[in-house]
Amino acid sequence: MLETGFGLPELMEELARHGVTMLLKVDHERLGFGQKPWTVVLSGPGLGDLRSLHSEFNTLREVLEYCLPKLRSLPGDWEWLDRY
Repeated sequence: MLETGFGLPELMEELARHGVTMLLKVDHERLGFGQKPWTVVLSGPGLGDLRSLHSEFNTLREVLEYCLPKLRSLPGDWEWLDRY
């Protein structure tokens, strides 16, 4: 579902409900110049000891393929992520 971008607003809202702030950005200045244009920042009490996560990627799909498993590996109730 998220591969096409559908469900992304719902995922971000659900993360917020679980104490995680998600900032997602695509940078036009890096797009098409061999740089990673997608940036994701996760922060908040829902991340526990991890506290925050910041990384850059080539595609939105890469963002999700990185973030969702990271979140699932954290202590707590993350089974709901399977919907995405």
